[in-house]
Amino acid sequence: MRVFSIPMSTRFRGVTRREGVLVRGPAGWGEFSPFAEYGPEEAARWLAAAREAAFVGWPAPVRDRVPVNVTVPAVGPERAFAMVRASGCRTAKVKVAERGQGDADDMARVEAVRDALGPQGRVRVDVNGGWDVEHAVRMVRALDRFDLEYVEQPCGSLEELAAVRLRVDVPVAADESIRRAEDPLRVKAAGAADVAVLKVQPLGGVRAALRVAEATGLPVVVSSAVETSVGLAAGVALAAALPELPFACGLGTLSLLTGDVVDDPLVPVGGEIAVRRPAVDEVALAAAEAGAEAAASWRARLAAAEKVLAAAGDGASGYLGSLPSAGAAGRTGRAGDAAGEGVVR
Repeated sequence: MRVFSIPMSTRFRGVTRREGVLVRGPAGWGEFSPFAEYGPEEAARWLAAAREAAFVGWPAPVRDRVPVNVTVPAVGPERAFAMVRASGCRTAKVKVAERGQGDADDMARVEAVRDALGPQGRVRVDVNGGWDVEHAVRMVRALDRFDLEYVEQPCGSLEELAAVRLRVDVPVAADESIRRAEDPLRVKAAGAADVAVLKVQPLGGVRAALRVAEATGLPVVVSSAVETSVGLAAGVALAAALPELPFACGLGTLSLLTGDVVDDPLVPVGGEIAVRRPAVDEVALAAAEAGAEAAASWRARLAAAEKVLAAAGDGASGYLGSLPSAGAAGRTGRAGDAAGEGVVR
């Protein structure tokens, strides 16, 4: 087990350093990096995903490359323009509704992104639940002058998403309403979304996310949780295993970090990421190693999440499913291979 701490290249939703734990098993490395506000119950899903990566592996891919978007944080229009141009991507996800900023800041940023992409590029905005219904309706209509592909999580609740969806012409995507929900399938029953944004760690692993994708019946966008290449590889594996992939994925996020833990990072080339699993580099990992205080905090979080999974046992319900414990690494690695043919390592 190794604890990492990597500075962000720019402040992103209040986060200035990305921290987490890397665990190693027979199938490779897995990443456990729930955000600070996640308690043990939610963090347990992230641990389940790390165990799947380390001890089981992932389903075989059906494609060898994954199209990705560039993610534009709440920066000024000049930097937003430069980030998009430098990325080589033809789709951009623009963060809006940043605390301390206003609607005019969002409009200027999205306009700069549209200018950088040109008329053929695709622009989507991510609100992270930051608006109420009336604000969302007003801003989505205003921002649609830039021809939005969709608006992601404009409001916090399913009921609000459904209300916005009825009043705007732009498709609505659900993120937090899936990954932070006790029942991620409620989004479909509520008529709250046109698109499902799925993230591997918060949903408990690649297989769990595939089950959610199938059950919702919605078009899927695979996105990252601002991870190292170890965590991103799981997102790439999910995107590569989906039967259909109609949208560019939000997996081109390494530019938001100042470092990584592998020798060949998962960065997009020409707007795509090759489906592969890069090797962890000991030199890079040592450079990213967290200090003693942060490491102790992460060991405590890992232990708390471990208790949640242990309490769930083999009868864990819903989309978490049952996955091997860290102590079972030697017993479950090959059993996991036998259970799923074509495991990706």
